[in-house]
Amino acid sequence: MLMIDDPLGIAVDIGYRTTASAVLIARDRIVQEQLLPGYDFNFTVLFDQCDEKTGAGLAVTLIRDYKIDAILGPTCSYPAIAAAINAAYYNIPILVWGLSTSSQLNDVERFPTGGIISVNSFSVGIALSTVLQSFEWNEFAFIYSLDGDRQKCDIMKTDIQNAISKTDDMEITMTAEIPGVTEAAIQRTLKNVSARARIISVCLPEGNGNKRQFILAAKDGGYLNAEYVYIFTDTNSKGYSVQMRDGTTVSVWEDVAQLKDGRDQEAKEAFQMTLSISDAGAYAGQLHDAMYVYARALNATLMANPLTSVRDGDQIMGHIGMQFEGISGDVIMGVNGSRKPVIYFDGLDKNAEEALYATILVDETLGNYERQYTNEADIWWAWGGKRPLAVPICGFSGNQCPVNFVSEYLLWIIIAGVIVLCAIIGAIAGIYYSIRAKKSEIERLNKMWQIPFSSLESATKKKGEASHRSLQSGPSTTSTRVTFESRAETRNFTFYYHQKEQVAAMKHETKSRVEPEDYPVLRKLRELEHDNLNRFIGLCLDGPQLLSIWKFCSRGSLNDVIVKGSLTMDSFFIFSLLKDIANGLSFIHRSFLHCHGFLTSLCCLVDDRWQVKISNYGLATIRVLDKRSAKDLLWTAPELLRRSESEVTQESDVYSFAIICAQLVTRTTPWDLNNRKEDAEEIIYMVKKGGHMPARPHLIVDSEAEINPALLHLIRDCWTERPSERPSIDMVRSHLKSMNQHRSDNLMDHVFNMLETYASNLEAEVEDRTKELSEEKKKSDILLYRMLPKQVADKLKLGQSVEPETFDTVTVFFSDVVSFTKIASRCSPLQVVNLLNDLYTVFDGIIDAHDVYKVETIGDGYLCVSGLPHRNGQEHVKEICSMSLAFMKSLTNFKIPHLPQERINLRIGAHTGSVVAGVVGLTMPRYCLFGDTVNTASRMESNGKPGMIHLSADANQLLQIVGGFMTESRGEVIIKGKGVMETFWLLGNAEGFIRPPNSYVMRKEDSEVRDDMKPVQQETATLESEGIYSEFRRNGALA
Repeated sequence: MLMIDDPLGIAVDIGYRTTASAVLIARDRIVQEQLLPGYDFNFTVLFDQCDEKTGAGLAVTLIRDYKIDAILGPTCSYPAIAAAINAAYYNIPILVWGLSTSSQLNDVERFPTGGIISVNSFSVGIALSTVLQSFEWNEFAFIYSLDGDRQKCDIMKTDIQNAISKTDDMEITMTAEIPGVTEAAIQRTLKNVSARARIISVCLPEGNGNKRQFILAAKDGGYLNAEYVYIFTDTNSKGYSVQMRDGTTVSVWEDVAQLKDGRDQEAKEAFQMTLSISDAGAYAGQLHDAMYVYARALNATLMANPLTSVRDGDQIMGHIGMQFEGISGDVIMGVNGSRKPVIYFDGLDKNAEEALYATILVDETLGNYERQYTNEADIWWAWGGKRPLAVPICGFSGNQCPVNFVSEYLLWIIIAGVIVLCAIIGAIAGIYYSIRAKKSEIERLNKMWQIPFSSLESATKKKGEASHRSLQSGPSTTSTRVTFESRAETRNFTFYYHQKEQVAAMKHETKSRVEPEDYPVLRKLRELEHDNLNRFIGLCLDGPQLLSIWKFCSRGSLNDVIVKGSLTMDSFFIFSLLKDIANGLSFIHRSFLHCHGFLTSLCCLVDDRWQVKISNYGLATIRVLDKRSAKDLLWTAPELLRRSESEVTQESDVYSFAIICAQLVTRTTPWDLNNRKEDAEEIIYMVKKGGHMPARPHLIVDSEAEINPALLHLIRDCWTERPSERPSIDMVRSHLKSMNQHRSDNLMDHVFNMLETYASNLEAEVEDRTKELSEEKKKSDILLYRMLPKQVADKLKLGQSVEPETFDTVTVFFSDVVSFTKIASRCSPLQVVNLLNDLYTVFDGIIDAHDVYKVETIGDGYLCVSGLPHRNGQEHVKEICSMSLAFMKSLTNFKIPHLPQERINLRIGAHTGSVVAGVVGLTMPRYCLFGDTVNTASRMESNGKPGMIHLSADANQLLQIVGGFMTESRGEVIIKGKGVMETFWLLGNAEGFIRPPNSYVMRKEDSEVRDDMKPVQQETATLESEGIYSEFRRNGALA
């Protein structure tokens, strides 16, 4: 056995004197249970004194010199780890206990022959995480002290951090060590922690009154109130009790350090505002259980294989999984040799008695929380009965309290209230006026269909015989068209002017009353509009009799047109009339009316354009009361004749349509009454009777008429006896259309449609050509804007001259590819072109994001300017610097396809000053810059360094005014043609440095021999650039 014999400090709990006898009790139990009959035990005890090196050496001594079969101990973590490694090497079983709480001892691969009886601090960390989750705390702080026991809390800290890392949404906001358990140190630590957390896990060495001193210091410092929760985390703790050196136990709030401060009662009340998480085990009991576990595992090993050596650690550890009631509590050993502990979460009740709140069974990284309380408020009785928050409402500093909404926003609340009140009043008023307006609109619409009799002006009567049954009256003409004034009143119709419009008033014999529920239908009738529907104008309710007012059609009814026979109708003419009727009837079937019900050739009117318009639709409640003669029923379907005519259907309309079709193709009266022996009443009887061969009109067609036989078949299908077998009106329209393909819709529109079609095609063609011209113009504009500034290009497009213009302050940018000559020498001409195109495509994309104009590129040289032709104040230097940094940044991802190991580097120079800009030349005009500013900017580039952005003093001065960028003085530099100038490096913008100051190191491959670096004849600086950027070219911008 490896133990300690130090009579002070931690030896009180795990020392030889207080725990060694437990192994003899375990031996007696083993003998009693006959676990290892025939075997006896000899115990060798060495003392490692919780020292890592001593523990490692003594473990080897026990194995090699004393020839022991198993090791019980060490009792501290660091020597236990060292001893377990040696035991694994010699394949000797080792069972550690006591203060050996490091979770490292659970590593089976590292310690295959080791078992751990004590509860490790990782399990305590899992239990802590489980408790925090149960109270919805997702952050806390951990404070600890290493005073008196450097191993316990150091290992506890590491294992709790590891345990929390296994839990989602859980964070240790602060970990703080108390440097010496003194009041000042404690309060200083708590002051720092209070700015980060309110839930605080505490680990302190046992004994010496450390916990008492800590809680009193917290109370004195104002860190013990309803906001703070202190959770003491321990292994093998006695909870709120402390074991003295003489083996006695006292309460944790008692003055065991002999401070004689008389504050035991204060400490007692303070501890009532703390919680504890521990396994509440006894160290002596652990030694007993370690011995007993070894005996049971050896027993199981020998039972499996009697020839197994009692020193075979691997075999013995293979049988270590077990469960039994031990002295230290329930012992559940896992197959990995570690104990599955039961952790206790408790506190103090109002009587300062320990109260168990929950038990946590830890299985590796999972904790099973079994609460022992019924009301959570019982836990928080000392906190006012309310669970504290992980983050106070007012924040850790107390200055983040949510403001009183009413007092803070009283003015806005009043304004909002007034707005809402106004909105409500406005909404009520809006609803009121909307209802009123709707009501007024309904009244207005009702007045529209209510025609006062006084507004009807009678037409002048002309001589002529009045027809008793049709709209056609007066003398017949060869054109079948009669003037409105020549028409006389008939039995069914009279003619008026209404608001200077010619109308026909249909007489209704009954004086029926129109009910309010009929008003919506009449309003809808008034609004019905279709090319083949005769417009309903309204009802005259105050006349001598009820009149329904309809628009007047000059050519009368279709029946009158057929009967008069004054017009020769060919097949196309017939198809046109039939198609009009079908279209009008289809519209009625799709409308709210659903069907006509009283369709005859008498209510199919013909206007002056020979277009058929269906009339007398709707008004079913009035029409059913009108008396109808036998002749009026000749168009009525047999199913309606057999029952009430009020039950009209769409199928009955199709039957009536077929009778009208028969009239048109035979050009006779309905049923050809003039040439039949049967009168109307007899015909109605035969139709009503039905039968296998029901009575129908004879379809005798004139031989000269070019009637499609399919039309005759369609007519017979439409008047079939069974309504369900009749085609719908839409099917009829489809058949008529198929019979009349490639022909105009009607007679009058035929020529007009041809002209309209031609005009439409011509208009569409012109529109397409216009679109093409516009697209080409856009393309040319885009190309032009890429070559010249937009303002300049627009003037040139208008034929205006572009005068040279002076710009007082702009920033000119030059760049050059470092070692381009060297790179180009390794490329073919095509590869050089592709390289520059790829590079400049990247640069052009960056320019689009800045207010910068690209003047030109010459070889590997790049010239840009900002501040012209659009003046942007002082922003031009900012735009150029931002673009330069973007250029440098883009090079990090730019690769040369055929030279992947090579990297492109730039040398950039910029200067701020005045320039003159204008368009030079007529053939391929160029927008060029002139002035000394261009020369100076070129010198900034040529005297720069690879990978650096070189600024003149003027550019740097303006950049400092604009702000947002970091620069560094390069010092004074001799510039050819300029003399000594102070220049600057651009390091980066406010978001970060491109490179730290003074970090530039010239690489051999970055250097480049420049033409202007060689001894050359001194050039004279002028205020104008020599030619178009001759300085730029002379400085080696061209490859």
